[in-house]
Amino acid sequence: MAAVLAASALVSFGAAGSAHAAGYRYWSFWDRAGDHWTYATQGPSTARPADGDVEGFRFAVSEDSQDATQPRGAASFAAICAKTPEQDGTKRVALVIDFGTAADAPGGEAPPSPSPRTACARVSSGATTAEALAAVAKPLRYDANALLCAIAGYPGTGCGEQVSTDGRRTRQPTTAEGAGKGTGSRNADGNDGGNGGGKDGGPSLGLFGGVAAVAVLGAAAVWQARRRRDG
Repeated sequence: MAAVLAASALVSFGAAGSAHAAGYRYWSFWDRAGDHWTYATQGPSTARPADGDVEGFRFAVSEDSQDATQPRGAASFAAICAKTPEQDGTKRVALVIDFGTAADAPGGEAPPSPSPRTACARVSSGATTAEALAAVAKPLRYDANALLCAIAGYPGTGCGEQVSTDGRRTRQPTTAEGAGKGTGSRNADGNDGGNGGGKDGGPSLGLFGGVAAVAVLGAAAVWQARRRRDG
């Protein structure tokens, strides 16, 4: 019974901890499909866009891919790459880079202007999105887990940190948790940053709930075994 109570307390602790967190501050990565944005299914380091594709990045505070904020502004390949003609052996990738709003900015920083901005990257035919981004928006900054932390030097510090409901940083994700979905909650290798390992990234009660569930089931099994033995 003590184990059951402990497990219940763990669930309550996890729920309370999540309730005070608005999400994670990171760069999300998007594909343009027709006239709308779709959250990328792989990281910019493994995505290989075709000539004529439009891809976007948005810096914001989001809980997960369902909550992530899309890039703003026009996103027409014809307009973005109008002055970049075709060239043999290369491809053109239209990029929309949205530095977000002042409300999403880390303390002491402000989104660069103009924002959003667009760029047409001419890269080799086999280049990845990460290579296209590096061609037009340096400096880029990555963390030790290859998570994209900054585009064009923004933000100057931090990488996928958890923030509270008032926008203040609460803590930096651990190596085991990853750091946001960044670049589509995803790191440069195409994997979700994790933030607890949820498939959608961002903070998740999956870890707390999984541990608690195991504890509850284990405690119940022990209690039932003792009851049969004593009876």
